Amino acid sequence: MNLTISGHHLEITPSLREYVLTKLERVTRHFDQVVDVSVLLTVENMKEKERRQKAEVTLHVKGRDIFVEQSHEDLYAAIDQLMDKLDRQVVRHKDKVQDHHHQAGKRMDMNVA
Repeated sequence: MNLTISGHHLEITPSLREYVLTKLERVTRHFDQVVDVSVLLTVENMKEKERRQKAEVTLHVKGRDIFVEQSHEDLYAAIDQLMDKLDRQVVRHKDKVQDHHHQAGKRMDMNVA
């Protein structure tokens, strides 16, 4: 799995990187066919304080790209909400990919003489 964590108007501290990694473990525990993960953490220069911190994830899994973004006034809360959304989408994708059809049993030929 290739992981890229970058910041826009923000320096990625080791504690922030570790927090993102621990949250991503939950997603990879549900679905292990993750090819590439790109995380972008942004601080926007807006007048109002709420919704200023933004986190985005692009997750490339086999057969699909999943993009999720979340804004909040606290970056850690934005990451929490983002990972919740991402987890739901990954579980839904995994459910669609899995084959739920059962193998049909052989029919017995009932020739009564």
